Amino acid sequence: MGGLDVFIVILVLLAILTVFLGVKTVPQGFEWTVERFGRYTRRLDPGLNLIVPFVDRIGRKINVMEQVIDIPQQEVITKDNASVTVDGVAFFQVVDAVKASYEVAQLDLAIIKLTMTNIRSVMGSMDLDQMLSHRDEINVRLLRVVDAAVSAWGIKVNRIEIKDIYPPADLVNAMGRQMKAEREKRAEILTAEGQRQSDILRAEGAKQSQILEAEGRREAAFRDAEARERSAQAEAKATEMVSEAVARGDVAALNYFIAEKYLKAFAELARSPNQKVLMLPIEVTGVLGSLAGIAEIAKATFEDRATAARPAGRAPTGPSVPPPQPAR
Repeated sequence: MGGLDVFIVILVLLAILTVFLGVKTVPQGFEWTVERFGRYTRRLDPGLNLIVPFVDRIGRKINVMEQVIDIPQQEVITKDNASVTVDGVAFFQVVDAVKASYEVAQLDLAIIKLTMTNIRSVMGSMDLDQMLSHRDEINVRLLRVVDAAVSAWGIKVNRIEIKDIYPPADLVNAMGRQMKAEREKRAEILTAEGQRQSDILRAEGAKQSQILEAEGRREAAFRDAEARERSAQAEAKATEMVSEAVARGDVAALNYFIAEKYLKAFAELARSPNQKVLMLPIEVTGVLGSLAGIAEIAKATFEDRATAARPAGRAPTGPSVPPPQPAR
């Protein structure tokens, strides 16, 4: 092989190397920086790009997709002097590849250290109970502080989450006993409240029952008084009629009145539950005489009605009945 052939081969190899160094293909989701003699000149977007061979070179290859980074566990002392172990996770994205390349060294480590520091600051200003029950508030405060700090690096922190909070074992046991005592207290309160409501309802029921019973007794007493009043009125009316009959000389009406009272008294004695033997210290003829008086009153009443119904001038045709003899 002559010298010309060697030169041609070297020239071809140099052309291939020039093309290889001057043509760059950037994958999707990445941005590359171009440096000329160690100084940043421009940024390469995804796709086919050309640079000046032997003068320009690729500086940083920055991933602009959203990334996740774990925050290691660390000890945090709360406001009430409780020591807890906390870890978390952060989601961030590069929005300015140039700043992310030249404004900070070791980007992942810087984000981790900044987040850990702010976790101690935010959670250290809270009580243990508040820390355990307000994780959303902790996440929001951390995101606001860390995102403001890394914005100068061309970074956007989208989310920070506290994964786990590990209190000491003795503190966990004390919290368990506290929770149990609190639940027992609530159960006793609910039981007492239920008992109180039950007592109130029973008292209201008894009150209503007594009211209704008293109203019933009042109504019954009113009815009894009304019945006694009417009975007294009837008795007074009957006595008045008997008095008028006696004044007219009608002794039979008086006999009827006395016989009626007499028989009612015997009826009451006969209905007495303690009365086994009934002794009658009276004469039968006296009772018969009273009954005869009752019959005479009935007969006189019927004759008066017949006389009123008979035409004028017509004499009665029935037999005459002798007057009753007085009782002996």
